[in-house]
Formats: sequence, C-alpha cells, structure tokens
Amino acid sequence: MAELPQRAQVVIVGGGVIGTSVAYHLTKLGWTDVLLLEQGRLSSGTTWHAAGLVGQLRASESGTRLVQYSTALYERLEAETGLSTGYRRCGGVTVARSQDRMTQLRRTAANADAYGLDCELLTPAQALDRFPVIATEDLAGAIWLPDDGRADPTDLTQALAKGARMGGATIVEKVRVLDVLVTDGTAVGVRTDQGDVEAEVVVNCAGQWAKQVGAMAGVNVPLHSAEHFYVVTEPFAGIVPGLPILRDPDGYTYFKEETGGLVVGGFEPEAKPWVSPDEIPYPFEFQLLEEDWEHFSFLMDQAILRIPVLAETGVRKFYNGPESFTPDNQFLLGAAPEVRNFYVGAGFNSVGIASAGGAGRALAEWIVGGEAPSDLTAVDIRRFAPFNGDNGWLRERVGEVLGLHYEIPWPNREMSSARPLRTSPAYDATAGAGAVFGTKMGWERPLVFAPSDAIPALGYTWGKPVWLEWSSAEHRNTRENVTVFDQTSFSKYRVTGPDAEAALQWLCTGDVAVEPGRTVYTGILNSRGTYESDVTVTRISAEEYFVVSSAATTERDQDHVRRNLPAGSRTVIADVTDDYAVFGVMGPRSRDLLSRLTEADLVDFPFGTSREITLAGTTLRATRITYVGELGWELYVPSAVASDVYDALMKHGAGLGVMPGGYYAIDSLRLEKGYRAFPRDINPDLNPLEAGLLFTCKLGTDLDFLGRAALGRARTEGARRRLVSFALEDPDPMLWGGELVLREGRPAGQVTSAAWGATVGAAVGLALLWDFEDGEFEVNVGGRIYPIRTSRRPLVDPDGVAVKQ
Repeated sequence: MAELPQRAQVVIVGGGVIGTSVAYHLTKLGWTDVLLLEQGRLSSGTTWHAAGLVGQLRASESGTRLVQYSTALYERLEAETGLSTGYRRCGGVTVARSQDRMTQLRRTAANADAYGLDCELLTPAQALDRFPVIATEDLAGAIWLPDDGRADPTDLTQALAKGARMGGATIVEKVRVLDVLVTDGTAVGVRTDQGDVEAEVVVNCAGQWAKQVGAMAGVNVPLHSAEHFYVVTEPFAGIVPGLPILRDPDGYTYFKEETGGLVVGGFEPEAKPWVSPDEIPYPFEFQLLEEDWEHFSFLMDQAILRIPVLAETGVRKFYNGPESFTPDNQFLLGAAPEVRNFYVGAGFNSVGIASAGGAGRALAEWIVGGEAPSDLTAVDIRRFAPFNGDNGWLRERVGEVLGLHYEIPWPNREMSSARPLRTSPAYDATAGAGAVFGTKMGWERPLVFAPSDAIPALGYTWGKPVWLEWSSAEHRNTRENVTVFDQTSFSKYRVTGPDAEAALQWLCTGDVAVEPGRTVYTGILNSRGTYESDVTVTRISAEEYFVVSSAATTERDQDHVRRNLPAGSRTVIADVTDDYAVFGVMGPRSRDLLSRLTEADLVDFPFGTSREITLAGTTLRATRITYVGELGWELYVPSAVASDVYDALMKHGAGLGVMPGGYYAIDSLRLEKGYRAFPRDINPDLNPLEAGLLFTCKLGTDLDFLGRAALGRARTEGARRRLVSFALEDPDPMLWGGELVLREGRPAGQVTSAAWGATVGAAVGLALLWDFEDGEFEVNVGGRIYPIRTSRRPLVDPDGVAVKQ
C-alpha cells in the first residue's frame, strides 16, 4: 500500500469510478501531484454494484457529449493501461407500450439525428428480432441505439486508477477522511485517521458519503441515498452473449445479459429512501442491504409481463445496494460556492458508469482552468441552495426522484413532493384565483390560472394541453389590456461599495456607468466569451446597484461575481431576494392601472428607467421594463406589505380588464418577441454574436470586460451557430422545445424554447441553427415534419412600438 504523503497539490476523496476518473484526467492535463484517498478499497462503495449500463443519448447535447467521450475512453483504456474495462458496444432496445411513449421515442430519434448518433425506429416485430424472448402484443414500437454499451464497474475503476498512477497520481486505500481543513474560506487540506495532508485543492468524490464530506467543509451537497434493486437470474434459453440492453420504461425495468441469464432491474415509481445521509454506516465496503422482495415485486411483475419466461426462471442473486440521488435527478459537478478550491463530483443517480469518463474530464478541466469548460448548467452544484440540503426535505424528494428515470419526460413536468417550500406574499391571493403552481429554486410560481369552473391542474400531453386555452387568454389580455404577473422568484442582489461601478463594468457586457435611476440589460460572460447569466442592472446611487436575475441562478450568479471581482475590489454582493416581492404590471392599460394607485408621473417615465414611488400607500421601486413586449413596469415591493399591493392592483384594475397571469403566458409572450432565457436559449456554450445580442455589448467603447477578447476572436471568425425566431405555418402542432430543425431535409439545428403564440396563432420559439444559410426550414414534431418560417427579428411588433408607448 502506498504511503500517505504529508502534502499534495490535489487531494481527491473517494475511490469510486468518479474519483479515479478525475485523478486520471488531472494527470492527463499535467497535474501529476494528485493524491486519491479511499476509505475502503477502490470501487467498494456504490460503484461495485452498479449495473454498468452505458446509454449514449441524453436529453441535452452537453450530456450526450459527456457520455460519447466516456465510451471512446473506455474503448481505448485497455490498450493504454493493460487492464480491461469490460466495455463493449452491444446496442440498446427501448420499447414503448403507449403512443405517448412512442412519441417520446420518435423525439429521441430526432435528437439522435441532431447529435450525430445512429438510431432506428423499430416495429414490435423488429424489436423481437433484436431481443428474441420478449412479449410484443402490447407494444406500440421501439427504437434501436446500436452504440449503447455496457462496462464492468470494478474493472473500469481499476483501469482508470492504473492510468492515473501511470500519470503520476498516488492512490492510498484504507484511509478515512475525518475532516476538511479550511482557512479563510479556502480548502487547504484534509485530516485523516492516519494524519493531515496539506493540499491546494480538495475534490469530493465520496459517493453517498459526499454530503458528509461536504459538511466537513461547510459545503452543501444535496444528496440522499435510496435502496436500489436488481436481481440476476439463472441462465435460460434465448439469452446469449452480446444480447443488447433492453429497456421497458413503461414497466420501469431494464434487462442485460449476464452469463446466460439476465440482470433485471429498474426504477420503481415510489422509491425506498435509505438512512439519513448523516447516518450512513462506516465501514460499508462491498456491502448490500437486506433483500426486500415485497418492494421489488412491482418491478418483477412488470419484468414478467415483458419476458414471460421469467415467471419460471430462478434467481441467483438479489442485489439491494444503496445509491445516492439528487433533488432533480441530475448529478453534482463543479466548484462549491461556499469554499474556494473545493470541488464536487457526486450524486450520479445510477448514470455514474455512463457519465464517469466525460464528467471526470470536465471536472478536471474545471479544476485546472478555473471555470467550467462547457455548458454544465444542468449538473452545476450551484443550481442548489442551502435549503436543498435539509435531510427531511431530501428524503421526501428522493422518494419521487428515483422513479423519474423511466417516467415519460414530459417537458412541463413538475415535481410533486416536498412542496410548498417558498411562497410569495401573493401566494394565497393567486391560489384563490385558481393558480396552478410550478416550482423554481423552491419558489411556488403561478404557471397558469384555471377558470372557476375548471380543475386547477396541469395534466401532461405531447399535444395541446387543457391549460393552453387558459394561458392563451392571459396572453391575449396582456397584448390588449393589463395583466399582473407575480414574479417574486426573481433573484435580486445589491452590489455596493466604492468600486461597485468598476466591478460591474468588468463583469457585464453592457455599459453600467449610467446615471442613477437607469436600468441596463446586460450579459455576464466567462473568459471564453460565452454566457454565465443575463441580468438587468439598475443604478441606485454612486456606490449602489440593484441587479435582477432569473430565479434558478441565485447561487451561481453570486459565486461567479465573487470569483471574478478584480483583485482588491471594494465591492460587496448581497442576496436580497426574500426582501422584495415583484409584480409585473404589463399591457397597454398598465399605465392606466398604476395611475389609479399613485400620483407619480408615469408619462414622463421612459423605458429603462427606475424610480422609487408611492403606490397603494407603499414606497416601492418601479422599473419601466418588459419581458413580454408590452408597455409595463416591474414593481419591487417590500415583502411585508406586498400582499396589500397585489390586492390593490387586482381591485383597481377590475374596470380595465385586469387578469392575473402565469409563467406559461410570460413564455409565449417573450418568444413572440424573441426574448432570450438563460440557460434554455443562451448558455455557457453560446456567445453574444451567436445569440444575436451584440447590441448588449459595449464593443463600441474601449472598456474591457470579462470575455471581451474571446468575443472579439469569435467576431473575426464568424458565427458557427445562430439563434433565430421561428413560427410554424400550421396552427395545429404543439411544440415544447428540443425539437429537431431541418434545412432542406437535413439536420440543421434544435429548438431551444417553444410555446403556442396566441398573437401569431401558431407555435413559436427560438432555434439554434448550425446550418443557417437561406433555405426551406422544417421542424420534426414527434416524427411529423412541418414547415417553419425563421426570422432574426421579433415575430410580433418587431420595431417595439408597444414597448415605447
């Protein structure tokens, strides 16, 4: 066993497949002074009992690219290290029992075209040809992904570990980390049961123990373990080596060949959370939990429906291995916002083997480069806030999350567990008006308002939902009268200090050296010249700004600002999100409504200005701005009195046709105007040139800003992709985002956001095109092809006349 050194440049905690992958990739990047510590033996935690499935196609391009890299790595690793990873491409068959599932599979096939993966739609009979023992009478169809594969988790971990050692890394087993050493907010090493180790960087890859390790450093790692089940059957006829992986998501089950029998596992809709993250036992090495046939019976019954011979086949082994899950079913990656030089790679939700290669490389590049190397927003640990780490909340949420692996991934699906958590001062009023709520960063947000004679529920469908008529009414009312939107969930920050202007000039693409009372819409970029956020910045005084951002980015925004402040900057950013409610009063009659409640001059109140006014007896901030393309104001109201202001707006707007509005209407309204949203439309893989937002950049000045040099190079080279508005020619289809765009029959891009536009009278959206030359464009909607018209200008009121009223 290697001797424990007293210091290392990097200490990695955890010797599973993720930790060894990070170590391997750090050495490939030239960081050879790497120490990996494992409390047991390599792969002995949650890695060893993983099923080892490697499905390449993910819901996003960035997720798919991670797994594509993983498979390429696993195929070449044996030649490099002399150790087999057990990886082979066997293909994968996914079957559909319903037309809704088949629509999803057709969308999956279109995504495969977008990402350059082979995918084939199958009939039930063709699925039987691929997997000869299945029952097909209830199937609507299937897809075939020939590049899907499988790996041996323990062998893969050992191969990565050997590759890391060959690159100079030291791996020490049987060493338990007892504490993370932190000085002045920076991780400086670890304390172990065999002594302290100094380090410049600490990386938490501790699997289901990652929450405990994070707590040692004061870092929130929202994870909770659940019992996860599969069985290995006796051999039976028809099961041969090389058989593809079979997934039957409507039955929540998967199958893979194992020495002439099958591994039968799944993701049951109601999971069984394990002990609290603070109570996970030690040691727990190569261990399983007790068998629970009663809980597994649901999955086994579904498995027998798909493969009837299983009813007569014996079981060799029952596996019940705990595995950690996150609140949203995506893993955790990146730099912790609470402590510098502390990184996390954990919570892989049963996709650790598939993701380990790509995720390990991405985290290593993040460590070496100091920022995320690509769009990792979906897995960035900063998407969670401290409340997400509450163990009781996590336990309730994880019971729902595990089953979502195989649920139909409805594009507007909302979690139902662990709610409500955070509510607006107007929550009771909006609930009483029929609001159907969704959640973002824990906030309950009105999505749409149901009429008094309707049940306030979403329902899920690929077509036009029941609530579309309701949100379209809100949409039209905003264009014609006045609508009040509860947007309290906006993230809100105060940026103060003698150097606040200089700091924001460096961080923002827009020129924020404006007079007090002016508001600037601006991007915030990284050093690669691509988006980290987009915000509105209002100058309050010489040394104070008020910054408003999206609800989901509270933690990452603040972390990005703090990490990128100029050295020695006397600037402070404070989260004031909970201090203010936000009510968007939007529509051509918005001035009339507000005038009934204030004596302030709303005529001499130009777009992009912000003032404190007294309205409904309350002093608040009114900002003339819009995200829906109509005359309007956002009102920032002290939370303590906000419910009274909301009530006054609705009461005094009765004669003006006032309605409450939800986020679905906001989305359809903003898409008709071509307004972008982070991270759906603009993200860390897209720059302002490609996004069509160069007008937000102070390129006509000599003022430098973060990412300006990279953006300048991108302008010289020309756009590789372009974000454009589009509308369908046919009013019938419903689009949700993610659809494949075709140019003259060939893949040309993807829809980033979509909605049904009540003003246009058809589905509208934004699409990111990599083939944006002139031509005839179409969109693939669940396997059917429809023509679209594209535009670089807004589809509605392109000159902004309504906004300027």
